[in-house]
Amino acid sequence: MQITAAMVKELRERTGSGMMECKKALTEAGGDIDAAIENMRKSGLAKADKKAGRVAAEGRIAIKISDDGKTAVIAEVNCETDFVSGGDDFLTFVNEVAATALENRPESTEALVELAIDGGQTIEEKRKEMVSKIGENIQVRRFELMQLDAGNFGSYLHGTRIGVLLGMENGNDDLIKDVAMHIAASRPTCVTEAQVPAELLEKEREILIAQAQDSGKPQDIIEKMVDGRIRKYLAEITLVGQPFVKDPDKTVGALLKDEGAEVKGFVRYEVGEGIEKKQENFADEVMAQVNAS
Repeated sequence: MQITAAMVKELRERTGSGMMECKKALTEAGGDIDAAIENMRKSGLAKADKKAGRVAAEGRIAIKISDDGKTAVIAEVNCETDFVSGGDDFLTFVNEVAATALENRPESTEALVELAIDGGQTIEEKRKEMVSKIGENIQVRRFELMQLDAGNFGSYLHGTRIGVLLGMENGNDDLIKDVAMHIAASRPTCVTEAQVPAELLEKEREILIAQAQDSGKPQDIIEKMVDGRIRKYLAEITLVGQPFVKDPDKTVGALLKDEGAEVKGFVRYEVGEGIEKKQENFADEVMAQVNAS
């Protein structure tokens, strides 16, 4: 029987399991969803998967750079509490995930978690083992690989929550670290104006035009106003246009020009960004339990 995406989705919703586990379970059960759920429970997977629906917005970021300095990876692994994220076992797992990604260069997170780490155990098997042992939802959320033909990589970790991976040509270690720290603090979207997505720029222009039209000024004045605001917007979101955090009188672009260096690319991760945290209300939770009893 053909295993469809809709079947996988339904099993994921009913079990909270990952996509790969659901597809495998459905294949083994011949497409019978109820049988797949029963088999998963029998195999012990359900114990860990019950926690998969819980919000995991804490965690750690790890950065690894190859020995030749030409390939690097940044990875994020999430858990539910900062207590777990600060533990040695969790940190070891995060570093193993990043090292495995660097060594094997998988194309997706789904492919990454199926790769083997210690003793032939896959990342996904290790993750489930840790969920059962620790009692928290743990997820390998994302990773990104970068490669350089020329230049060097550098990185910066701000505490345990923000990580920056940076590739630079003709830059020394101090400059790379300074720019990486700037990226951590100032959150640029990309390096230069040329890299700003056209749809993002057009959307911003539409918003600015709508705002300017409320002023009642002539169209030619409105266009000049919008052009000026677009230039300001681009300076705010591009790395080279931002004032350098250590010397706000100079842009990062001017700093790089003075040093004869060029940023080839960067990735900035912040733990839990984009994950909606559940707001717990203890009183409501207690009342719900009372009403259910």
